[in-house]
Order: sequence, then C-alpha cells, then structure tokens
Amino acid sequence: MKYMLLFVSAPTDAPEPTVPQCTVEDWMAYDKEMKDAGIWVSGNALADLTTCTSVKVDADGQRIVTDGPFAEAREVLGGYDIIDVPDLDVALDWAARSPGARDGGSVQVRPVADFGM
Repeated sequence: MKYMLLFVSAPTDAPEPTVPQCTVEDWMAYDKEMKDAGIWVSGNALADLTTCTSVKVDADGQRIVTDGPFAEAREVLGGYDIIDVPDLDVALDWAARSPGARDGGSVQVRPVADFGM
C-alpha cells in the first residue's frame, strides 16, 4: 500500500531545540535507507516558503493570485515522500526514522487513495 509522508517543520514560535538539528546528510542517509529497502516510490523537498504562490477562485470564477502561502498555521510543509509498504504500521516505523520527526517537527502519514484508474 502506498503512503505519503509529509514532513512538517516545527512551529515558528517553538522553543529552540535542545538537541542538534538534523542535517542534509541525515536526510540523504534516510533517503538511501528507503531506496535500499525498496520502498521509496517518489518524493521531493519543497523550495523555500518565500517562493510560494497561492491561487484562489472567487464566487464569480475570477482567479486571485497572491505571493506566499498565507497559511494560518505556524508550521511549514517542507517536502514529502511516497513509500510502498505492506501496512500502516510499517509506514509509521519509517516516519519515526525520518529526520523530520525530530527537532519539534512531525511527519504526517496519509494513505494514497487508489481510485482504480
């Protein structure tokens, strides 16, 4: 079954972590582990939040484009991986191994919907 792991940073008002923050090398090692295990399907880190553009369509059908995400949340989605594992428990184990689950961050685990297409 395929699961999406969404890597969410710590809230911007979170206290400074008391342990060293993860490094690019930590992420590279995690990616290699998933690829070596044969479970990695796809994934990407997202560019800096300042590069985001948001699109809304108003009641009249007019497109409204604004710079930035303007999210109400203080957390930031930093990237994702799609993995193919036997079940949720295995997906949760991989999420817990992620550098994104440390330093006040979290990993959301969501099944990928299969509409039979």
